[in-house]
Amino acid sequence: MKKLIILVFVICLVACKKNPDKFINDKTDSTEQIKSDNVDTVQTEANKDAALKQINEEIVQVLKDKDYKKFAEFIHPEKGVRFSMYAFVNPKEDKNFSKADFVKYQPTKTLFTWGAMDGSGDVYKATISDYLSEWVYSKDFVTAQVSFNEFQGRGNSLNNLKQIYSKADFTENFIKGSEANSEMDWKCLRLVFEKYQGKYYLVGVVNDQWTI
Repeated sequence: MKKLIILVFVICLVACKKNPDKFINDKTDSTEQIKSDNVDTVQTEANKDAALKQINEEIVQVLKDKDYKKFAEFIHPEKGVRFSMYAFVNPKEDKNFSKADFVKYQPTKTLFTWGAMDGSGDVYKATISDYLSEWVYSKDFVTAQVSFNEFQGRGNSLNNLKQIYSKADFTENFIKGSEANSEMDWKCLRLVFEKYQGKYYLVGVVNDQWTI
């Protein structure tokens, strides 16, 4: 009888030792999984910023060089690209080109209506090449301060970029205004991107500046 009691006691003791060990291991595994998930998230964000930085630099340099044939390669294959003269994006009125139409009309002297000038309200008409060189790249944005999904230029016009492009990422190339003009002559160029088949493509080109 004593031997039976001792045997039962030994079995219970062994079982008690095993269960706590398993619980600790499970907790450790869960913690490691959380750490791994956090690392993966950080790496994904870092990869996205690196990709946006590279494509932003390439497009800005292409605009500086006026290499519009190369520019066309960045246009979204399905959605095309929309050009907005100011911070307020108007899908009904802003000029939108498919990649095919951009390639077709860019070399020509065809005039397009891009919007209304702030202050005067005059209609702004220009060829694609002139619009890109005179309006889009109105400053040397190669030297600009770049941010990702954050606004630096804040004027007095409505900025609805995040509402219109709710599922997109964007870069902002910002050039600070001069002290002589109380820094009100700042300008920025925002490039909006969406992924297509694992690659970022341009869907929006938005200029912004201080408006009246």
